[in-house]
Amino acid sequence: MQLVKRLIAFVVTGVTLCAAGAAALAATGDTGQPHPWQLGMQLGATPVMDDIIWFHNLLLWIIAAVALFVLALLVIVIVRFNARANPTPSRTTHNTTVEVIWTVVPVLILVTIAVPSFRLLFYQLNTPKADVTVKATGKQWFWSYAYPDSKFEFDSLMVQEKDLKAGQPRLLTVDNEMVVPVNKIVKVLTTGADVIHSFAVPSFGIKIDAIPGRINETWFKAEREGTYYGQCSELCGRDHAFMPIVVHVVSEQAYTAWLADAKKKYASSDDGAPPTAVAAAGDVK
Repeated sequence: MQLVKRLIAFVVTGVTLCAAGAAALAATGDTGQPHPWQLGMQLGATPVMDDIIWFHNLLLWIIAAVALFVLALLVIVIVRFNARANPTPSRTTHNTTVEVIWTVVPVLILVTIAVPSFRLLFYQLNTPKADVTVKATGKQWFWSYAYPDSKFEFDSLMVQEKDLKAGQPRLLTVDNEMVVPVNKIVKVLTTGADVIHSFAVPSFGIKIDAIPGRINETWFKAEREGTYYGQCSELCGRDHAFMPIVVHVVSEQAYTAWLADAKKKYASSDDGAPPTAVAAAGDVK
């Protein structure tokens, strides 16, 4: 009994700490990167990620309920049907009611999981009409971002640790960020220039492979301004761990100003060759 009380106290303490941590993160609005000792997923910045978190929490409650139910059955069996309490075991081999229950209940659980799962999957894959299109090309070992409607492209490389400024996260900071407007549908086209990469931004709930010779697409709608971090999530070679993704979400006015400047400075040449300079996205406020 004392052990059970300690386990309950441990679980309650863990849930309390998780709730407090989530509340603190929500209060700061710092949703774009992982934090030391963080439990659970990063806070969502898009409707898709909010749905993913909701579905994840639903699964946790179902798993916890099933685990506690099985634990209760085991305790009952241990207490009521041990050799001392039940010296003459039952010879019952079938029980229609029990067999119906253990068939119907798992089916109901699976249906409970399947319905929101299919709805979420459709929501993720059904790309709405885009306001902005960005093509992300994975290369060994950095990303290139092209804005097809504006005809310019730039590379985005990780900033070395010795060059980091105060407040910039190690292994996540880049020299040129992908810039998008807030509250707009952004379609991301992904491909690989050499091997398979994967474009993933946890706070947006997106993760899709970038495959040479193929164009994949995903989308997001960031509802809060800020800087959001991701990484290549497909083992792609020696420096796989050093090709982060940074998406800078800005106001529509700031995006328009940045886009106008980028069009003039970094547009492709007349012969279609990519620009030699890169877009200074970090200057956007």
